[in-house]
Amino acid sequence: MLRISNHHVSKIISVLFLVEVLILLMSVYVGMHLRLLGGLSGSAISLQKFALPAVAFTVTMLFSMSALGMYQLKYREGFRNTLLRLMPAFALGFGILTLSFYIVPELYFGRGILGLVILISGTGILLARVLIFKSSEFGLLESRILFLGTGTLAKECGELAMHNIAYHNYHIVGYVPVAKGDTCVPSSAVIANTESLTALALKHNVSEIIVSVQNRRGGNLPIKELLDCKLNGIKVTDAATFFEREACQIRVDSLQPSWLVFGTGFDQSFLRAFCKRTFDLIISLLIFTISIPAMLITALCIFLEDRGPIFYKQERVGKDGHTYMVLKFRSMRNDAEKAGKPQWAKSNDPRTTRIGGIIRKLRIDELPQIINVLKGEMSFVGPRPERPFFVEQLNDQIPFYNVRHSIKPGITGMAQVRYPYGASVEDAVQKLQYDLYYVKNNSLFLDILILIDTLQVVLLGKGAR
Repeated sequence: MLRISNHHVSKIISVLFLVEVLILLMSVYVGMHLRLLGGLSGSAISLQKFALPAVAFTVTMLFSMSALGMYQLKYREGFRNTLLRLMPAFALGFGILTLSFYIVPELYFGRGILGLVILISGTGILLARVLIFKSSEFGLLESRILFLGTGTLAKECGELAMHNIAYHNYHIVGYVPVAKGDTCVPSSAVIANTESLTALALKHNVSEIIVSVQNRRGGNLPIKELLDCKLNGIKVTDAATFFEREACQIRVDSLQPSWLVFGTGFDQSFLRAFCKRTFDLIISLLIFTISIPAMLITALCIFLEDRGPIFYKQERVGKDGHTYMVLKFRSMRNDAEKAGKPQWAKSNDPRTTRIGGIIRKLRIDELPQIINVLKGEMSFVGPRPERPFFVEQLNDQIPFYNVRHSIKPGITGMAQVRYPYGASVEDAVQKLQYDLYYVKNNSLFLDILILIDTLQVVLLGKGAR
C-alpha cells in the first residue's frame, strides 16, 4: 500500500491510475496524427497546440471512471466485465466533454479526432486493465504476511487479507500462537513456534508480520523477537494499523487509547483548517449553482404532494458538541414522529413520502445543508451529524464516539460512501470506525476522493434509505 496525505492507496490502483493517465494523454496525440496525417508542421507545434485539450480529456475521463467506481476493485474483472464498466464511464466523459466544448471552445479539437481518441484510449485502457489484473493474479505484486496470534482478532485480520482486499495481493503464510487459549483460525494454518520468530519469517520469506493479539498483558508478546524481525528488514504492524490501512477503519473493539494518543494524524493545524474551509466554500457554491434547477423542481414537487412545508429543521450535534439546526428538504410526513420520541430512520421507511423516497435515493434532500456549510456550521465532507438524543445514547454505549465531534460534521463522509445505510447501535459502531479514520487522516486529498465516491453513490443510487 502507498500512503498519500495519510490515506492508504492500493499498489494495484496506483499502477493502474498512472498507466491510464499515460494512455489517455498519448491517445490524444496519436489520434491527432492519424487524423491530420502530417497536417501540422512539426511535433513541437502539435504538442503545444493540443496540450490543453489533452489534459482536459485526461482529467475528464479519469473523473468519469472514478465517479462510476472503476478504481474500486472489489471483485475480479475479466474482459467482458471491464468493457461493460468502461462503456458508461466513457459515455459520461463524452457528455462532460461536449458540455466543456461549449463553455470553453479552446478545448475543442474536432469530432473526427475526438472519435479516434475515444476509440484508441478505450482500447488501450481495456487491454491495460486486463493485463494488470492478470499480472496481479500471478502474484507479481503479492506480499507474504504472517499473523502473530490465533484468536478472534487474528481470524478477523486473516479474513480481511483474504476477502476484502482488491485482487488478493496478500499470501498468508500462517498464524503463530503466542499463548495457550482458544484457536479461532483453521488448525492447518497454525505454525508451531519451534524456532524463533525471525528464523520462521526468514524461512518463509515473510515481508510483514501482523501482531493480532487481543490481550498483550502478562508478557505474552515476544517484544525482543519482534524487534529482531524489524532489524532484519521485516515489517511489523499491529492489528489496528492493519485495519486502518486495508479497510479504512479504526476498530474500536481492539483499539488502545495510547495508539490514538501517540499515533500520527489528527491534523487540526491552521493550514489544514484554511484549506478545508476554502474547499468547502468553493465546492458548496459550485454545487449550489449547478443544482438550482433540481432544487426548484424538488421544492415544487414537495409542496404539490401534500401542501406541507418544503423544508424542515432539526437539531444536530456539531463540532465540540455544540448543537445547531440542520436544514433539509422534507422527505417524511409531517407526523413522522407523532409519538413524541426520536426514531431511527429505516430502510424503506414507511413515513417517507413518494417524493421523499426519490430525493433520498438521489441525495437531493441533503442539498439545503449547503446553507449550513456556508454559515460555517458544517463542512462538505465530514462525519454525518446526529441528533442529541441519539448522541447521548451512543456516547454511553460506544467507546471513543465523541472523537467524531472534534471536527465539523459533513454533508457527506467516509461512512456514507463505504457503508450501506443502517439505523441501529451496531450500524453506528461500523460508521464510527470509518468516521474515526477520517478524523485521524483527513486531508484535502481524502476530501476529493470522498466527493468523487459520493458522486458514484448518487449516479448509481447506492445506499438509499
